[in-house]
Amino acid sequence: MMVTLGDIRQARALLDGITVRTPLFEWTGATDARKLFLKLENLQPIGAFKLRGAYNKVASLTDDERHRGVISYSSGNHAQGVAYAARALGVKAIIVMPGNAPPNKLKATAALGAEIVTVGPGSEERRLRAEELAAEHGYVLVPPYNDEKIIAGQGTVGLEILDDLRAVETVLVPVGGGGLISGVSAAIKLSNPKIRVIGVEPELASDAQASFRTGHIVAFPAEQVSQTLADGLRTQSIGAINFEHIRTYVDDIVTVTEDEIRAAMRVLSENEKTLAEPSGAVAPAAFLFHADQLPDAKIAVAVISGGNIDPALLAELRSL
Repeated sequence: MMVTLGDIRQARALLDGITVRTPLFEWTGATDARKLFLKLENLQPIGAFKLRGAYNKVASLTDDERHRGVISYSSGNHAQGVAYAARALGVKAIIVMPGNAPPNKLKATAALGAEIVTVGPGSEERRLRAEELAAEHGYVLVPPYNDEKIIAGQGTVGLEILDDLRAVETVLVPVGGGGLISGVSAAIKLSNPKIRVIGVEPELASDAQASFRTGHIVAFPAEQVSQTLADGLRTQSIGAINFEHIRTYVDDIVTVTEDEIRAAMRVLSENEKTLAEPSGAVAPAAFLFHADQLPDAKIAVAVISGGNIDPALLAELRSL
């Protein structure tokens, strides 16, 4: 189940001309000697990294599988990634989304031509509904994170970081279900084991940290994880495949508070290039507020995983 460097390189070739090779942006807000570069995945066509894995997965399907149509489940960004990939490849897409997903993400997914089925707030609830519909109608399931093709696609973020900044010492990656950190950590560690990879989660949805610490997958209740502002990281547990990658390649997982997420978003929103949704701000928040928990490194990269911020929330942040 482990993704290889060859898998990730193959995904990069497939994604050429589909996804944006996003830049590293040197952030000048540090008050100490550390340097932080931001990997701007908010600049992808759908405003988030999820297009990488989604396109890699849908493009890998057989003609028969594409003819049957695809179904996925997501709180927003993976939904858009699957819808975008499906439209580009002429495939029908059905997405199961929580009814409390940000309205801008629901609208964007529908605008890309996907059929949306809404359920309650729990990540397990939407997964089960998607699996039911797949069994009933023959749709091909495109999971948001627990899949080798998804992981390989997300791993292309890591290859780009290495290409652009060979001197990087630490890479900070947000963790929801674990697809992004699985791919990035594999790409990084299989290329240069000396680079440290640190996952970052909201305190309210720190199931990956709990799993990492205990050595087995820990699930959190939907009522708890749904309280975090970081809607893209509200998964109740990481995937089994993702857990194996995290155990093998990730050095540590730290958490940030809701206030720290808001503060990081406010700082990042001062520049349109670095505008981040809550999930996209957690990695910079760890750099800003948890230096004592991070490796002693002078050069770090934090992945801004998405920029699909709700307009009302952005207005609120800028009014403070």
